[in-house]
Amino acid sequence: MVALLPALCWGAAASADAGEREIAAYVRARAADADGAKAEAAKAYAEALRASPYSAIVAARAFRVALDVGDAELAARSRAILERADVAPADAALLSVADAVATHDDAALARAIESISKGPFDFLAPTLRAWQLVPANGASALSKLDVTSGNPLATRVGSENRALIMIALGRSKDAIDLLKVLTGVDPANVDFRITAAQMLAQAGESDAAMALLQGNDTILSAYRPTLGKGLAATPAVGIARLFTRLGANLDTGKAARAAIVLATAALRLEPDNDRARLVLASALINDNAADQAIRVLGEIAPSSPANGEARAIRVAALQANNQAAAALAASAEVNALPTVSSADAQRFGDLLMAAGRYDDAAHAYGHAIDLAGSDADWVLYLQKGAALDQAGQWALAEPALAMAVERAPNSPVALNYLGYARLEHGGDPKAATKLLERANALQPDNYSIVDSLAWGYFSQGEVGRALPLLEKAAENEPANSTISEHLGDAYWASGRQFEARYAWRAATITASAGDNGRLSSKLAEGLPPRTARR
Repeated sequence: MVALLPALCWGAAASADAGEREIAAYVRARAADADGAKAEAAKAYAEALRASPYSAIVAARAFRVALDVGDAELAARSRAILERADVAPADAALLSVADAVATHDDAALARAIESISKGPFDFLAPTLRAWQLVPANGASALSKLDVTSGNPLATRVGSENRALIMIALGRSKDAIDLLKVLTGVDPANVDFRITAAQMLAQAGESDAAMALLQGNDTILSAYRPTLGKGLAATPAVGIARLFTRLGANLDTGKAARAAIVLATAALRLEPDNDRARLVLASALINDNAADQAIRVLGEIAPSSPANGEARAIRVAALQANNQAAAALAASAEVNALPTVSSADAQRFGDLLMAAGRYDDAAHAYGHAIDLAGSDADWVLYLQKGAALDQAGQWALAEPALAMAVERAPNSPVALNYLGYARLEHGGDPKAATKLLERANALQPDNYSIVDSLAWGYFSQGEVGRALPLLEKAAENEPANSTISEHLGDAYWASGRQFEARYAWRAATITASAGDNGRLSSKLAEGLPPRTARR
């Protein structure tokens, strides 16, 4: 008994030491995760799991971070822990599907599909079962598809994959007939058209394949020269494209994490799937992992037909990663390409505005309008007008802003900008105020608009109408220096000089350096007769 004591003590000490290491690593991981340092967080989570290999709490966080940084080993290890504890998130089963298909484990695939059928991705189960049957029992594969249920998403997924499975089964003529119907209903379904075209090309239906890629869409145009011999319609590819397609629709907001899992699973099955990389990169940006998005985009070769889209997404990734200069340079390169889109030009304009290059921004927004043609959104005209206004070109800015109002007559933002700008540039105050009254009626709780309307009244000498509006706006937005300054002007015009100086002093707290000079003059000398803020 005495001889065993040192060993027992050592074991207890070792256990305590492991626990301390786990806690320390977990704390480091959480801190790095909170700071957006995903790679450091992944290393620390991996260390915590080595110290405590059955901790579902650590594994849950490790799983998500591992997916963000592309650490397949850590993702698999943490997912296994979660599955053993029966606490795996619903989307983890998608990775189980990919693993089972990649390793040709039919029993594991059946279990994974059954798990999916009980969760939020249940609408995928019939299609996954159909693809599973393609190699061994193709005749019954199509009967598994859900094309008539009341779930529109299940119906769409089932219908699209019915066409692809027909190609896999050698029924290309039937597939072509169905594809004509499906692409006629949804001609903008770019990912599906690309997949179907590639599979038809491999099946020897080159004319039908090329027909799916016709049109002016720049993405389809990029894939036409690369069609070649196409792509084999295997279960692995079919499921990979299914996951890619769904992920492309889920890469925003909270759904970004599911999109990351879908794209990761797709790449497990089809490593050359650059469209899955595009989905993964976009989702990573939305999941605050822009640096990892840049890494993923770097895996897309310049010769890939997805490279044009990758370059555009890279601009967004650099911007999200606070690399403003690099984002601007990358955006300039994209905008020099013949494939530049209206959205590309608009983002270039946004970056130029942020850099204070207002003339260039106005030109970029104008380019975006030209590229959009008759579909140009009112926001583009508003942005062009704002850029020209900032550049000191009011004569050119006003028509653009007026066009924004013409295209969106019920937009409070457009009405407010045009009305206030006309006041600032000496336009007819009555006409400008009517625009501001419309904006206020549409959005009465927007206190920047309330301020603009009050300033319209003040500009016409109606201080009594302006003052209560300004007091209301200042009460609700005390940190808005423009509102505080306007309130001070109105107080001064009302003979309430002490309150005016108090409001001006409050404005100096958040005002820009340029505005502070004007405010200092008002604090020292007051407001000369008939003097406005600008």
